[in-house]
Amino acid sequence: MISHEIQNEILEIQINRPEKRNAITHEMYDCMRELLLTHGDGASARAIIIHGAGGMFSAGADLEDFKKPRAPGESHGIQFIRALAACRVPVLAATEGFAVGIGATMLLHCDFVFATSTCKFRFPFVALGLLPEAGSTYLLEKIVGTRKATDWLMTCRYVHGDEALASGFVSELAEAGSTLARARERANELVKLPRSSVNMAKELMKAHDKQKLAEVIDREVSEFNARLKTDATQSLVSRSN
Repeated sequence: MISHEIQNEILEIQINRPEKRNAITHEMYDCMRELLLTHGDGASARAIIIHGAGGMFSAGADLEDFKKPRAPGESHGIQFIRALAACRVPVLAATEGFAVGIGATMLLHCDFVFATSTCKFRFPFVALGLLPEAGSTYLLEKIVGTRKATDWLMTCRYVHGDEALASGFVSELAEAGSTLARARERANELVKLPRSSVNMAKELMKAHDKQKLAEVIDREVSEFNARLKTDATQSLVSRSN
């Protein structure tokens, strides 16, 4: 359900579960995390592209996993997010169709996001009786501003590609079916630049937020997990399937 390949020092990760709208399971998170930990330090890949199969990015976490008791420690999804945030090389996302839940919040940790005008983004956590995660309560405001972040996180409405571009959430719009090609073009441009300079530029830009982001994610995890256990949230999750 996660496929990958490396060509021209570019790692491509595909979320490949179109029959479930590319919803991400624990096993899929773990697979992506291992790929990021293995290749994200820059030794074997100079850029990473994440995209989805079947003309869509991802519907987010598989809600069936939300119904299962959680083991101690961080969730599979948050471990994946931490690995994504720690990547030293540029990470690009090619989004089509929709990106919901962690399918949207993971984009906050990508350096380039390509989408279409009809692509739909949604942060549905509050509507499920949960709270935003993956550092979104900090990073989304930093990227799109306080008013937009408040709107998107509290109303849980769909945000179309045009608005996402105008807000700075995505880097560039492309024609439907061509976001991956555009991401590949940009990745190949990056590969031609000096490796150490590209990686250090990213590190310097991220360094200002590193400690703050870790603290925000820790707080979000605590609040998210507390609400996930409640009967009210479990009822909302069950009705959303």
